Amino acid sequence: MTTPSDVDVVLPCLNEAEALPWVLERIPPGWRALVVDNGSTDGSADVARARGATVVTEPRRGFGAACHAGLTAATADVVCFCDCDASLDPALLVPFVREVRDGAADLVLGRRRPQGRGAWPPHARAGNLALARMLRRRTGLRLHDLGPLRAARREPLLALNLSDRRSGYPLQMVVRAADAGWRIAEHDVPYLPRSGASKVTGTWRGTWQAVRDMSRVLAETPNEQGGTVR
Repeated sequence: MTTPSDVDVVLPCLNEAEALPWVLERIPPGWRALVVDNGSTDGSADVARARGATVVTEPRRGFGAACHAGLTAATADVVCFCDCDASLDPALLVPFVREVRDGAADLVLGRRRPQGRGAWPPHARAGNLALARMLRRRTGLRLHDLGPLRAARREPLLALNLSDRRSGYPLQMVVRAADAGWRIAEHDVPYLPRSGASKVTGTWRGTWQAVRDMSRVLAETPNEQGGTVR
């Protein structure tokens, strides 16, 4: 069983007031929701507080900036990440956390499986596939997705010295974990149509900007990573 201090769930948030109630009610009992408000103008922070979440403010825009602010604010042994747009169910993280706590894996990722039309636009899926192939060439990891649903222990995550503060953050986490010799697992998870408009993958421009950010991460060498350790 877990206790309130065992698991923190980082939820990067930019104008997700509509989705937040569903996301927060799906957080497993005893876990803490860390909603990182990344400049919302729709009252997302108030919605989160009203439903018992801890709100972290990160004024610098960027998915990586929000994720890392949540990681540095976390105090639990295990930290999870999940999008805040109702496309992914945080309850799916329970077996991920169990796998990390049991020592079967150091980082557990969710492979998104779209449910219904519109859950994953074709251009976003194509960009993700291209990145997965580049990741395989760079690290040897045979992953299929670089999705946002994931779990790992907090201290080792901090020791990766993640520096990207844009769309490359999730990929940089995987690359540096692989270079550090982490055991990385991937499991299928249902991917639902998101609530509201996507800030990144909803357009071709946003998708390919994310691909550029992540391509830059893939060009890193272990010597450039600032002391990646396990």
